[in-house]
Amino acid sequence: MNTNLLQLARQFGNPVIEGNRVTFVWKGKSAPRFISDIHQWEENPQRMKRLSPDLWAFSLELDPSAYVEYGFYDPRTKKRVKDPLNKQTVFNGIEHYNHYFYMPQASPTPYAIKHKGVPSGKVTRHLVDTGMIQDNGKRELHLYQPPVKAPVPLLLVYDGTDYLKRASLNIIVDNLIHEKRIQPLAMAFLQNGDDRRGVEYACSDATLMTLEHSVLPFAAKRLNLIDVKKKRGAYGVLGASFGGLMSIYTGLRMPEIFGTVIAQSSVFEAEGRDFVTVDLIRAKMSREIKIWMDIGHFDWLLEDNRRIQPLLQNNGYNVTYHEAPAGHNYTFWRDELPNALITMFGK
Repeated sequence: MNTNLLQLARQFGNPVIEGNRVTFVWKGKSAPRFISDIHQWEENPQRMKRLSPDLWAFSLELDPSAYVEYGFYDPRTKKRVKDPLNKQTVFNGIEHYNHYFYMPQASPTPYAIKHKGVPSGKVTRHLVDTGMIQDNGKRELHLYQPPVKAPVPLLLVYDGTDYLKRASLNIIVDNLIHEKRIQPLAMAFLQNGDDRRGVEYACSDATLMTLEHSVLPFAAKRLNLIDVKKKRGAYGVLGASFGGLMSIYTGLRMPEIFGTVIAQSSVFEAEGRDFVTVDLIRAKMSREIKIWMDIGHFDWLLEDNRRIQPLLQNNGYNVTYHEAPAGHNYTFWRDELPNALITMFGK
C-alpha cells in the first residue's frame, strides 16, 4: 500500500487524490511539516505520519470542488522546502511560491485564457498624480479601453497591477464582452502604495479624494466613458482583502459615482475593532448600491464575512454573497471574477 502511494504520487503528482481524501507524500529519512491555506500556513504546521522508514504522509478530506495552495516547511531552519512531487507553483504575492492543486470537480476559469478571434481591449500604462496620499508622488495606473466605440462604464480596480498580471482581469473581460455575457466596460487599474497600502485602504478619505480629483479625471480624458453626472452610479469598484474593504467603503461614500461594488475576501475588523465601513452599513448609508461578496472556506476572514453579509441584507442592501472551498489568494479571486462580473454587469 505504501509503495503504491509513492508510485501514484510519482506518476500523477502530489497529492494523491482518492475520492474526497487527499494524501501528500514525502520520501526521506525525516519529513518537513505540511503547511497550507487550510491551516494558516506557518502559524499552524502539521506533522506528517511515518508510514515506513523513509516514507511519510499527511491526509485530509476535502470538498470535491476545492482549490488548495500548500507547501512544506522545515521547523528547524524555518524555511520552505520544495515539493519534488508537484511542479505546479504560484507566487503568493509576498515572498514565496506555493504549490497548488485543484480537486476533480474544480478547474481554472476558462475565461482567463486568451482565445483566437476574441477582440482585445487596449491596455496602456500611465503615471498618475497621487499627491494626496503620497507627497509629491505619482502612481502606476493601467487603463483598459474595451474594443467598442460607444461610451462605457468604468470599473476601478484596487491593487490594480496584481489584478491585471495575476488575475488576468483584462482577458476575462475581453472574453465576457465577446460572449455578450457582460456589457462592455473600461477599467482603471490603480496600484497600491506598497508599504502605504494599509493606510490607503483602511477606509481612507484621502484615497477617495485622490480618485475624485486625480484618477477619475485622468481616466476620463483617455477612455470613452459614460458621464456619471448623467447616469448616477454607473461605475463600479473592485478589490480584495483590504482592497475589498476599501471597495465597499468607496461605494458607501461615493454612490453617485460607484453604484456597483465587487468585494473579494474583505477585511471588516482588526484587533477586535470594526472599521468604519461596518458603522456606515449599520447606519444604512447609500443603500442604493449593489454589492457582490465572495470568500473562501479556508480564509481566516470567513467568519467575519459571514457576520457582515446578513448585516448588509437586514439593512436593506442588494448583496450577492458566494462562498467556495478555497483560500485567500488571487487564483480563487480570479476564478470567481467571471461570475461576479456577470452578476453585476450582465447584459
